[in-house]
Amino acid sequence: MEITLSTACLRRIESHGESSFPNEGAGFLFGTMTGDAVKIQHIQPVINKREAKAQYNRYELSPQDFVKAEMEADKLGASLVGVFHSHPDHPARPSDFDRDYALPNFVYLITSVMGSKAQVTLAWRLRTDRAGFDEDSIQIVDGKR
Repeated sequence: MEITLSTACLRRIESHGESSFPNEGAGFLFGTMTGDAVKIQHIQPVINKREAKAQYNRYELSPQDFVKAEMEADKLGASLVGVFHSHPDHPARPSDFDRDYALPNFVYLITSVMGSKAQVTLAWRLRTDRAGFDEDSIQIVDGKR
């Protein structure tokens, strides 16, 4: 699957991870999904609802966050296509916790934030058997990165 987004969307995702450091930051991805292509057009950062002592390596999006995200998608004329979050001082690879809480058909963008600076953002999709994730390619539509 190919994921496309603008430099501005990518920078907002990475900035949210940096501003959340040393905790995980998270939010929603809005756009369109057609066949094997996902175009991310908007993002919505969300406050990490996880208890304070666990926010350094976990994030939580509440059911109310998902309801608000669906309403925001309707307002934007888009679909809720995924979630983004950061991994403070860890690689941009999904953890077992990420797999346990992942939703099927969603795109997951994970940003590695080392020492409060975003390093890389990678795209992942949960396998249908839930055994793990497959990495997707990210294309920046305006050519800047």
